[in-house]
Amino acid sequence: MPTYGYECTACGEQFEVNQRITDEPLTIHEGCGGELRKLVYPVGIVFKGSGFYVNDYGHKTISSNSESVAKPSEVKSEDTPKAPEKTAETASATTK
Repeated sequence: MPTYGYECTACGEQFEVNQRITDEPLTIHEGCGGELRKLVYPVGIVFKGSGFYVNDYGHKTISSNSESVAKPSEVKSEDTPKAPEKTAETASATTK
């Protein structure tokens, strides 16, 4: 049977009750007579199976058909753009 959590809106007491899915939710707190609201708990996710990460979200390999895509080891430092260097003229122009 599933466990459901409830909180009393009057006194703030929280408790859990084992109920069937077909049972009606509780509405009145037996302790103080206040109204109850059902709590929602976060659900943990467990990925089972061998190779889940590798199969679905792992690094993609570069196929031999896509030769136009450069591998990270083939990228040269000259190919990466550099920030423009500041000279005395540009530094004084930006401070005015």
